Amino acid sequence: MTRELPSLSTDQVAAFVELARQGSLRRASEVLHITEQGVRNRLLALEGRLKVELYRKSQGMRRTTPLTPHGRRFLPHAVAFLERARELAELFETATGPQVVHVAASQYLTRYVLIDAVRQFHARFPQIRIRLSTHAEQEIEEVLLRDPDVAIGVAAPYEPSPELEYQHVFSMAWSLVAPPRHRVLRQTRIRLRDLVELPLILFERGSTGRQHILDAFHELELAPTVHMETTTTEIVIRMVEAGLGLAIVPLLPSGVVTRGHRVAVRDIADPIRPINSGILSRRGEQLSAAASQFIGFIRGEGASEPEKSSGAKGVNR
Repeated sequence: MTRELPSLSTDQVAAFVELARQGSLRRASEVLHITEQGVRNRLLALEGRLKVELYRKSQGMRRTTPLTPHGRRFLPHAVAFLERARELAELFETATGPQVVHVAASQYLTRYVLIDAVRQFHARFPQIRIRLSTHAEQEIEEVLLRDPDVAIGVAAPYEPSPELEYQHVFSMAWSLVAPPRHRVLRQTRIRLRDLVELPLILFERGSTGRQHILDAFHELELAPTVHMETTTTEIVIRMVEAGLGLAIVPLLPSGVVTRGHRVAVRDIADPIRPINSGILSRRGEQLSAAASQFIGFIRGEGASEPEKSSGAKGVNR
């Protein structure tokens, strides 16, 4: 005899998943645009259907998660339940309009990698639209965890959140960018200690790139002279071109980043942790077929050389 299935609604399961992501009823209610009592009612109804306690109701000591052991066990299944419901809702969507995949990406990867990748992807899969939103590097994980409509993030995380899965795509090594006739270029091997007293232009605080550079200096017990800070590699290159300082930046091997600018590029002899760029997704969540197609495309299907390269070195241009 077939066992009777519990009557679960997507609203109830979505309230539970959002509570797990946000950590409190208040923040979950803000994301879902309903009252706290509305979230609580949905959770109580869900617990009644499953006949287990999914989250702690007490206001005692703060915990990293409000979920009970039953709740933690149920979470990946709840995420999969919602994803399957979304796939069912989108099953006949291609008959009325294109599918949409929301992607949050850093400015660097959007400018130098994803614009061309999306253009080529749209040409090959016209029924799937990629909607790009550009964010500062440190914001992408937060956006991905906060907004369920964002399918994937494309970024260079310093240490990915334990709530996210990271798929590596490519790496970039670091190069020094300087005005063409700068005295430091006379040296055949440029080391970090040669740059300590020179004015450096770094990425903004909180960025992965800035942290890699500072870590490399600190490992040698050196303190760089930070002259200016900015948000994007493109602005850094223009500032160097204007003679405002020198910079250590990750460069694609194609030369696209510095092409057309009056700057010189040199390798750095000391090791700096390479920039590892890849794809972030919510842990335990099954991606839609459209999102998976786009990820496969970025990882190699029709990708240009920068996306395939690993451990790229800057060259003189």
